[in-house]
Amino acid sequence: MSFVDKHKKTLVVVVGPTAVGKTATAILLAQHFNTEIISADSRQFYREMTIGTAKPDAEELAAAPHHFINSHSIAQEYSAGDFERDALKLLDELFLTKDTVIMVGGSGLFVRAVCEGLDDLPKAPEGVRDALNKAFEEKGLEPLKARLRELDPAYYAVADIDNPQRVIRALEVYEATGNPMSFYQKKEQASRPFQVVTVGLNMDRPKLYERINLRVDNMLAAGLIDEVKSLEQYRHKPALLTVGYSEIFDYFDGDLSLEEAIDKIKQNSRRYAKRQITWFKKYGNTTWFEPHDLTGILHYISLQNK
Repeated sequence: MSFVDKHKKTLVVVVGPTAVGKTATAILLAQHFNTEIISADSRQFYREMTIGTAKPDAEELAAAPHHFINSHSIAQEYSAGDFERDALKLLDELFLTKDTVIMVGGSGLFVRAVCEGLDDLPKAPEGVRDALNKAFEEKGLEPLKARLRELDPAYYAVADIDNPQRVIRALEVYEATGNPMSFYQKKEQASRPFQVVTVGLNMDRPKLYERINLRVDNMLAAGLIDEVKSLEQYRHKPALLTVGYSEIFDYFDGDLSLEEAIDKIKQNSRRYAKRQITWFKKYGNTTWFEPHDLTGILHYISLQNK
C-alpha cells in the first residue's frame, strides 16, 4: 500500500468499555463516511459465541458492512498477530476505494496490533498452554500472577494482570523460551500507511454500570446458559476463559449457585469495563466523547483530516 497517501487515508478507531454503545456509534460513522467496519473484539470472531459476546444483531449487521464478525470457529486458534496480518490486508483492499474505514472494539491488544504492530513472540510447544489453563482452572489466577511477578516484574508492572489470557500468554512465552515477555517487547511501533484517529466513548460510571447489568440480564433471557453449555468441550480455549462464560462453567461445576454466577458476571463485567477505560486512557492519543455526541465526534475527525 506504499502508493497510498497516508494523509488521505484514515482509520477511525472507536474504543471504550463494554456496553457503552460502541457498535451504534461505529454504524453511524460508517454510514456518514459510506464505509465499512472492522471489528476488533477478540470474541466476536467466533461463530459459536454470540449471546455472551453481545455481537451486533442482524439489523445492525445490515446497517453497515462488517468484517471479522463470525469469521472463525472457536475450534481454531486465532491470535492478535493473526488479526494484525488479516486486518492490514483487508485495509489495503478497503483503502483502494475508501478514504476512511472504521474499526471498533474493546480488545486493547487487538486494536494495538493493527494500529502499532505487536512483538514477534515465539510459539510455545504443544501442551504448555493446556497445562497453564489447567492450573488456572484448578487454582485460580492469583498463583499465576504471583509467578509472573517473580519471573518478569517489568512486564507485570505494565500488563493487564487481571486478564487470564495475558498472564497465561506471558508465562507461556517464558516456558517456551526461558526469556520473559519483556525481553521480546519492541521499543518502536510499526509504521502504518494510514493515519489513526482514536475516539473513546465513556459515560458516567453509575449509568455505565446500569447498562452493564441490564445487558447481562438480557443475555440470560436470550439463552446465555444454553450457549455456554454448547461450548463445554472448548472451555479451555482462551476466548472462553472470559467474563460471561467462566462464571457459568463454575455454576455447571457446582462451585457457584446460578444466582452467584449471575452476580459474578455483573461484577466481573464492571471490573472489565474499568480495565478497558484504564487501558485506553493510557493507550495512544484517544480523545473521549459521550456516545451520543456524534456531532462532536465528526467535528474532531474532520479536524484530524485537515
